[in-house]
Amino acid sequence: MDGTGELFEPFTKALGGHCEVTIIRYPSSEPLNYKQLESLSRRALPESGPFVLLGESFSGPIAVALAAARPSQLRGLILCCSFVRNPRPLLSMFKWLMPALPIGLVPNAVLSYFLFGSFATDGLRSALARAISVVSPSVFRARLRAVLSVDVSKQLSEVAVPFLYLRASRDRVVPSSSSATVSRLLPNAKVVELNAPHCLLQAIPGPAADVVRRFTEELKNAL
Repeated sequence: MDGTGELFEPFTKALGGHCEVTIIRYPSSEPLNYKQLESLSRRALPESGPFVLLGESFSGPIAVALAAARPSQLRGLILCCSFVRNPRPLLSMFKWLMPALPIGLVPNAVLSYFLFGSFATDGLRSALARAISVVSPSVFRARLRAVLSVDVSKQLSEVAVPFLYLRASRDRVVPSSSSATVSRLLPNAKVVELNAPHCLLQAIPGPAADVVRRFTEELKNAL
């Protein structure tokens, strides 16, 4: 949700040059909704050559919307610990409290508990602190509001490329019901569960990269 892209470094390194990686970064001081972020992301898509979209957590609905538009060179879609609609429906009742949320005052230890759990390390905590320090509280609030009302279920059913969902067995943010919804809407979706927290790509970059590499190799072999 920070949108800085800084937390992806361990994962991109673990890919080991298997593919060219483009990280789409979101504005850190401009509150944008999902539609606006989708437009920003669309402009950053490769102009030539085949590519695979990966949407992590908050960015999953954006990746789904982009894939549903069926870019000619898109070969596959990956969601990691993500959702197509509000993963915590009960929180919608508190939407009116969003403007007063003390986002900037949430201790790093609390964030680490939910995002990393027992996988937390000093390095991960420091990386998290650096990433969120550059994003304004108003941006975080806007993104939280967006999550509460998002629903790209219809767009998911229009995705025509192979689909991989990475599920974390110890996710304290996005429940397993979110991947179940994906499987129901897109029966051909491949779901791979890994022993990891919500920040799966950061906590276990090696195993995550292995799964992604196998998926992309299967796509190449299918051409």
